[in-house]
Amino acid sequence: MRPKILVTREVFDETLDFLARHCEVESNQGDLALDPAALAIRLADKQALMCALTDRVDARLVAAAPQLKVVANIAVGYNNIDLAACTARGIIVTNTPGVLDDSTADLAWALILGTARRVTELERRVRAGEWTGWRLKQWLGVDVHHATLGIYGMGRIGQAIAKRAAGFDMKVIYHNRNRVDADLERRLNARFVGREELLRGADFLVLQMPYSPGTHHLIGAAELSLMKPTAILVNSTRGGVVDDAALVDALEGGVIRAAGLDVFEGEPKLNPRFLALDNVVLLPHIGSSTEATRRAMAMTAARNAVAALSGEVPPNIVNSR
Repeated sequence: MRPKILVTREVFDETLDFLARHCEVESNQGDLALDPAALAIRLADKQALMCALTDRVDARLVAAAPQLKVVANIAVGYNNIDLAACTARGIIVTNTPGVLDDSTADLAWALILGTARRVTELERRVRAGEWTGWRLKQWLGVDVHHATLGIYGMGRIGQAIAKRAAGFDMKVIYHNRNRVDADLERRLNARFVGREELLRGADFLVLQMPYSPGTHHLIGAAELSLMKPTAILVNSTRGGVVDDAALVDALEGGVIRAAGLDVFEGEPKLNPRFLALDNVVLLPHIGSSTEATRRAMAMTAARNAVAALSGEVPPNIVNSR
């Protein structure tokens, strides 16, 4: 008897074709988010779950799925999954690292450039008919080239962001839980600094670390107050790493110059005060959203699930059974 897998959100045809060669597949191709009760009902007789970061896999859901063997998250982060509950039940949890590093780094750079040159604000002004001609001091932005890029979190994506800074002749400083090796620092032309030096020294501060209880509100009012009033904050990692209410206060009060955000606390809801601000770029969590990358993420998750169901150790396991 073939194992059964539930795919909680719409995926690509080739992903379903691959899964169908190995499993009985139930897929939510209508792409309507399943509430916890509906998810529990559908998962009750399944051995595998292929889910999105919007799906909460908690202890209650695990208890409702007695046959579950693997949870394959279509994301790098897995803070939507109760890892302890899964591990206690012997359920393998996997993620999709590597395949989205460059796309997410590109998006971080879109936010850097978009905030520095006020791209979304000024695009709105053009559409509103507010552009009446060229003026020397009109709508001034700030230079990216030769500025100091601060990266908080020097994992794979942080490193990809740092590599792109070379094209702008930027000075790169970073802070990380563990310092990277000296050879990598040389290749990235990056200098390790303490947390306070990073906050004080960066012209552009990019956050790139996973969300966890330990990183909740890592950037709040106290941290923002240490930054330059000309600094720009970019959050392209996870909502909750930044205290959004404190950030709105900082943007309104001129504590920092601007922010570029791809993620928010409680998304898709966001603090409505952001919407009144011109000095913030707001994007709907699209860091990995290119067709090639999302296809690769879905196939990586599918391969992880099939490997686990076949009794193999998946290449992207994040816990131990």
